[in-house]
Amino acid sequence: YGAEDHPFEKPKPLTPEAALKEARKNFAEWFESAAAFAEGGAFYRSIDRPKEAAFNYHQAAERFYHCALLTLALYSPKSHRLNFLRGQAEPLLLDLIQVWPRDTKFAQRCFELLRQAYVNARYSPHYKITPQELEWIGERIELLQTLVKDACEQHIAALEKAAASS
Repeated sequence: YGAEDHPFEKPKPLTPEAALKEARKNFAEWFESAAAFAEGGAFYRSIDRPKEAAFNYHQAAERFYHCALLTLALYSPKSHRLNFLRGQAEPLLLDLIQVWPRDTKFAQRCFELLRQAYVNARYSPHYKITPQELEWIGERIELLQTLVKDACEQHIAALEKAAASS
């Protein structure tokens, strides 16, 4: 790439058709995977397996954030850190701010337990989460799922319109 007289091409925006194709592909892959983990979290919660439920909910949240970022912006950083992914996604879709309220200690504790679940729910004998905390987290995951689905579908519809008119 460094050879003289062979410069890089200047980056160009994707055509509407290419952007639509990428957005559809990202949404289909990431949303389905996230929804499956959300179902897994609810299942493990129903059979009183709190650590497995918490881990699955973490995976669902992570994948919903990746879905939103990849569908709306066609980029998502390679990270498992929910606080980082949340910080990347919320500016793109302000409605996501309501998913994890920051106004009560209970809400903050639940998000922290979810954040820690990626490692601690699997490996630490000291990780504890109550049925009430899991229920609240499950409700938040459902809200995240709804908001991501609606936003991504609206974005894809707008891209379809743009592609049709180009």
